[in-house]
Amino acid sequence: MKVKTEKKKPFIDMTAMSDVTVLLLTFFMLTSTFLQKEPITVITPASVSEEKVPEQNLITVLVDTDGRVFLALAGDKDSTQSSDKVRVELIKNVVAEYNKLNPSAKIELTRAQCETFGQIHMFGLPIKQLSQWLSMTPDQRDEAIDPAKNPNCGIPINMNEDASKPNEFQIWMKAAYNTSNDNLQTAIKQGKGIAIKADGSTPYSIVQVVMDNLQTLKMNKFTLLTALKTEGE
Repeated sequence: MKVKTEKKKPFIDMTAMSDVTVLLLTFFMLTSTFLQKEPITVITPASVSEEKVPEQNLITVLVDTDGRVFLALAGDKDSTQSSDKVRVELIKNVVAEYNKLNPSAKIELTRAQCETFGQIHMFGLPIKQLSQWLSMTPDQRDEAIDPAKNPNCGIPINMNEDASKPNEFQIWMKAAYNTSNDNLQTAIKQGKGIAIKADGSTPYSIVQVVMDNLQTLKMNKFTLLTALKTEGE
């Protein structure tokens, strides 16, 4: 007489696997660097360079196909020279320089507006519009520097070789260099502190205007951001 054994469905305890999954997810969330929102989307040209652009002590110059210019400033990891503190110092330097050059059209920013600017990753408007812009909600600020919604956005720039009469782009760059962040100054001198980011379809003449303006300020070393070429390119 054969005894039939009861068949049982196999059971795999997934508790340990779930724990590992949660740990991995937590690790990646804590170590990942999230991309900051930018006013325009650019597809950088491809190159064979594998050199990485630093994440700290960097001024990013974003240029669209119509010549609009936007800036982003990243400070040090050190809390005394963190990005938000360096940006607050930057905006104060810019306003002081602008008011000195335009005594009949001075602007003033409140402490709260300066602190708001310290939290903003990328910006790009004429200096005289800063007070109004910094009083907006985050969504309104995003729309104000979106070329699709505000064609007049962007930091004013032109071909100006007279450093004694800087245009607004040059005012921003000089003010950034003159912050108390010595590491940023050193990075700019070494050619690692300025990165130009433009779409691959942006005419070279537009990018050249940016480079010529930098060279007028004796900022002769900078990086052109590119994407790594694939084997098929």
